[in-house]
Amino acid sequence: MTWLTDSDAHNQPPGVRLTQLIAQQGIVRIPGAHNALAGLLAKRAGFECLYVSGAAVSSSMGLPDLGIMTLEELSAHVRSIYRATQLPLVVDADTGYGEAINVMRTVQELESAGAAAMQMEDQVLPKKCGHLNNKRLISTEDMCAKVAAARKARSHLRIIARTDAVDGEGLESAIDRLNRYIEAGADLVFADALKDEASIRTLTQRVGAPVLANMAEFGRTPYFSATELEVMGCRLVIWPASSLRIAARAMDQLYQGLARTGTTHQFLEDMVDRSELYDVIGYFDYESLDASVARSVVPPKKAVPPAADGGAT
Repeated sequence: MTWLTDSDAHNQPPGVRLTQLIAQQGIVRIPGAHNALAGLLAKRAGFECLYVSGAAVSSSMGLPDLGIMTLEELSAHVRSIYRATQLPLVVDADTGYGEAINVMRTVQELESAGAAAMQMEDQVLPKKCGHLNNKRLISTEDMCAKVAAARKARSHLRIIARTDAVDGEGLESAIDRLNRYIEAGADLVFADALKDEASIRTLTQRVGAPVLANMAEFGRTPYFSATELEVMGCRLVIWPASSLRIAARAMDQLYQGLARTGTTHQFLEDMVDRSELYDVIGYFDYESLDASVARSVVPPKKAVPPAADGGAT
């Protein structure tokens, strides 16, 4: 199947499908996909929902996660990932790309791109990663106005309200903020940078909407498994930038090795070969749409040559 012929396969819009996943037994596991190929690989592994991280997408563009990426750039990434995977996407919309009217535009753009949910945080621009220091927050009232605007503008998109208040204002303030955001219209909530199990349990017990947990690597939150987070009361868990981090490490090793030896031979066993890549992207399904295109024959795999002894180039 290809998106050219299967784009209307789902009877329910993405936001409704996400709600159905949340209603099922067990925590919803949502890995990050920073591009469409990552999304296809996650789908092949069996995941039913994906997360589009502002930090991961920004990094893939060579930009810091400071709210520099534009709404149009984010929407293009969302559109390409949804087009390829047809999975519900939870999309990180940073601070909503402006105030109430701008937030309404953001909702409309992301819905049309295929998003199932939009996460919006209560920081002042330029925003920062939730696991960094000295984050500046807007008032609870201003965030409630943005949440209400998002709710008014949406058709099926689910609104996830995130607070970064734990670090500067404390857990009690974060809980109060989230409950106010729920009253304003948020469907789900998320407090970033929780520092221990007790904080997670307290929050899930005292807010009035499903809670999303963030398992970002190298941050302030300890590492918990999806099963452990489910026991703590979380209904969703994201691994926002894992795909980008591991891909960046692999690419760095490739380029360093290629610079040293002048060949990629030593990496062939670590590469997705042509047949597997074509299978992931549905290459032959696309070919079959045009009878004038002869079916391609994949060249046979060659033996891996011995490692080269070349020096730096």
